[in-house]
Amino acid sequence: MRCVPRWALLSSGCAPVLLVAGWTGAASFEGSAYDPLTQTISVLAAPGSPGYWLMTGALLALGVCHLLSAWALRPAATPGRLALGGGGLVAFVVVVLPAPSSGGSLRHGSVAVIGFTLLALWPVLAARGGGTATPWALRPGPALAATAVMAACGLWYIVETQRHGAAGLAERVTTFAQSVWPLMVVTSCLTRAGTPPPRRAERPAGQPRSRP
Repeated sequence: MRCVPRWALLSSGCAPVLLVAGWTGAASFEGSAYDPLTQTISVLAAPGSPGYWLMTGALLALGVCHLLSAWALRPAATPGRLALGGGGLVAFVVVVLPAPSSGGSLRHGSVAVIGFTLLALWPVLAARGGGTATPWALRPGPALAATAVMAACGLWYIVETQRHGAAGLAERVTTFAQSVWPLMVVTSCLTRAGTPPPRRAERPAGQPRSRP
């Protein structure tokens, strides 16, 4: 199992922090006119919004973090690393194609769906076999559970959007879950790398060496 560089803790750990700081700071510029429970973070990144520059910067930083984490996660399966890196690239495209402040955008929404899908699928695509020799977050069970949770959050967001409910809350829960999973994978890889391999049972003194 190839090692993960320790700087990956920085790239993966900064992703959720920067994302939350971005939408919190941008919402503070909006004041009471913005309802984070029902309004999405795309509203904060819309051109003309008071906190546009802050939310846009957070999305760009998030994309960089995902790209660096995908590069560092060498123990993960290649399809998963590509999906994580693709999710990082989609963050750049979302910035280039922002939703207008007056309402939704088909191009922006389509790109956002692609990003959500890639980041929801990457845990299960990155999984490997190998039993206990594999870091726990890259084992099929936990990876499948992570993908299932992210998919459920995505469906929740769609339902809330259709019923004009708590779409902002659902989007925040979904994006936070997707931003924090790379940190979980990096941590599990570094923890597994620091675990010494099991020692062979020592042969009692005086016991003859067994012959084939």
